Amino acid sequence: MTDWLHHKRALVVGAGSGIGRAVLDAFRAEGAKVAALERDGGKCERLRDELPGVPVIEGDATTREANDRAVAAAVEAFGGLDTLVNCVGVFDFYRGIGDIDVAALAPAFDEMFRTNVLSHLQSVKAALPALRAGTGPSIVLCESTSSYQPGRGGVLYVSSKFAVRGLVATLAHELAPEIRVNGVAPGGTLGTDLRGLASLGLDGVRLDHTPDRARDMAARTPLGVALTGADHAWSFVFLASDRSRGITGETVHPDGGFGLGGGRV
Repeated sequence: MTDWLHHKRALVVGAGSGIGRAVLDAFRAEGAKVAALERDGGKCERLRDELPGVPVIEGDATTREANDRAVAAAVEAFGGLDTLVNCVGVFDFYRGIGDIDVAALAPAFDEMFRTNVLSHLQSVKAALPALRAGTGPSIVLCESTSSYQPGRGGVLYVSSKFAVRGLVATLAHELAPEIRVNGVAPGGTLGTDLRGLASLGLDGVRLDHTPDRARDMAARTPLGVALTGADHAWSFVFLASDRSRGITGETVHPDGGFGLGGGRV
């Protein structure tokens, strides 16, 4: 532990599993006080059992009400808020425009953008007053390689992640100089528990259930690595820390060099 986040007070949205849980654990290891907002009741219970000192709020991050409760809980527990992280996301399992029935397109669009984009806006909107009163405040949003590259998701997922990339740039411009806003764009990640769109009948599908996923992920990257949420979490730590106090509107790419092209096979 290096205490990079000593004295920081954080809220992690989507903290119940995958990258969000890894960020929560890394922040605590680096000295931060952390609260969690999570939609899944079972994941909330697990967090409370494993981390009894962490305020855990159960609620849907796409709603203002849940984000308000989470921010209030963090402020009550810690006396303020310095950092907001949002790791909420849903996947479309590579469905192209030709794969989506006409009747399903609008509901799928609404679910994708409500989850992957509106949740971020709701979190930021709810947290702004507390962040403005915080110390060295910052926001870190979870983008994706799909925020920069087609082919690592379907038409709805990729377009929603491009929108999150736009949020990082727009919010960084709007909120400077008070609040820094940055993104982390992970590549494929082991152990994320990333669910599919319910509107496309994919809510029971999980990426990690794909056979040989780790091998295939490593083969796509120049570094030949299959990364986990714990690998990505340190990018969030850096961007939330005062070591990055001169950085805003930028994105860290922990993707094994995927953006370079030319994987190992």
